[in-house]
Amino acid sequence: MSTTDRELRVGMVGYAFMGAAHSQAWRTVNRVYDLPARVRMAAICGRDPEKVADAADRLGWESHTTDWRELIARDDIDIVDVCTPGDSHAEITLAALAAGKHVLCEKPLANTVAEAREMTAAATTAQAAGIRSMCGFNYRRVPAVTMMQQLIAAGRLGKIRHVRAVYLQDWIVDPQFPLVWRLQKDKAGSGALGDIGAHIIDLTQFVTGQRIAGVSALTETFVKQRPLPGGSSGLAATGPADGATAATGEVTVDDAAVFVARLDGGALATYEASRFATGRKNGLRVEVNGSLGTVVFDLERLNELEFYDATLPAAEQGFTRILVTEGDHPYMSAWWPPGHIIGYEHSFTHQMRDLVEAVATGVDPAPSFADALQVQLVLDAVTRSAELGSSWTEVEPSLAAVAG
Repeated sequence: MSTTDRELRVGMVGYAFMGAAHSQAWRTVNRVYDLPARVRMAAICGRDPEKVADAADRLGWESHTTDWRELIARDDIDIVDVCTPGDSHAEITLAALAAGKHVLCEKPLANTVAEAREMTAAATTAQAAGIRSMCGFNYRRVPAVTMMQQLIAAGRLGKIRHVRAVYLQDWIVDPQFPLVWRLQKDKAGSGALGDIGAHIIDLTQFVTGQRIAGVSALTETFVKQRPLPGGSSGLAATGPADGATAATGEVTVDDAAVFVARLDGGALATYEASRFATGRKNGLRVEVNGSLGTVVFDLERLNELEFYDATLPAAEQGFTRILVTEGDHPYMSAWWPPGHIIGYEHSFTHQMRDLVEAVATGVDPAPSFADALQVQLVLDAVTRSAELGSSWTEVEPSLAAVAG
C-alpha cells in the first residue's frame, strides 16, 4: 500500500472488456506496489444508465455518469482513462488534455493518422504544462516481454536480422456471428489489423528498438455480410423486414492482414494478424533472430522465454527455457515466490503502476502518443499497400521523426 497522502483520482470512459480489465488494474495497483500516489476510482462513464450503474457497482467505481464531458469537467478527476471504441478516442482525449487531465488511451490511438497526429500534437502541448499521456499497449508490461527487450538492448542477440510476429484468434469464424462494432470501419478504424495487429507492431518495435520503415501487405475480408445485432439501427441492411430472413449488414473491415516489412536497422520481418485462425483463441507469438542468438515469446506461455545463445560452445548450445518469475525479473518483485506464475490481467496492473509513477514523479510514461502514432503510421501503410495490391509502401515519418 502506498505510504504517501497524494491521491490521483481516475475517471474512466467505457466499461466493457477493456473497461473491466482496466478496472481490475486500478483496484489492484496500490495493493501490490508501493507507489508515490494512491489511486481513487472516482467515476465511470457509459451511454446506458442502467448498465453503467451496474458496472460502477460491480467494478468498484464511486460514481457513474452517461456524459463523458461531465466527467472531464469534474474537479475531482486527475486522470481520464479512455476505453471506448476508436471512433471516440480523439474527441474524448483532446477534450481531456485541454481540460488539464492526464490521459491513458487504449490502442490503437485513433482511427486515422490525421486524428493520431492531432492527439500527439495536443499531448506535446499539454506536456509543457506537466500533463502526461500514455497509450495502452499492455503487452509491453508482460514481464517476459520486458525481459526480452532487455536482452536485445544488452546486445545478447547481436545484430537483429529477422523478426516474426503473429497474433491469431478465431472468434468470428462463424458467419452467423453478428455485425458488432469491431466489424465496422467507422467505429473501429480497421479489423484484425488495428485490433490485434497493432499489438504485434508495437511489441516488435518495442523489443527491438527499431521502427518499421516499409511494408508490403495483403488483407482479406472472408465473410462480407453478417447478421445485424439485436436492436441495431443506422446500418445499411439487406434482407426482408418481415423477419423471414435475418437482416444483414456489410463488414467494412479486414478479417486478416499479412505483411512483410523492413525495420530501419535492416532486419526483415513478417507479420500476420487474423481473427479467422480456427482453434486459436489468443495466440500471440514473436521470434527475433540475431547474429548471436534468438529469443522467442509466446503469450500462451506468458511466464516464459525461449533463448538461444550462439556464443556458447557448440556442445552446450540449444534453446533454454527461462521462467520469468524471479523477484529480480521485471515487475515481479511485488508478486509471488519464484516459480509462481502470473496472468494476462497483471499486464494491466503493471501498466497502471508505470502510469501512476510517471504522473506522480513528473516524468513522461511510455508508450507515448508519439509511439502510438508510429504504430498508426504502420497501420496506414499496410492498408495503403493492400489497396494497391501488396505494393511496397514506405511508412510515413512521425512527428517525433520529423522533429529528430
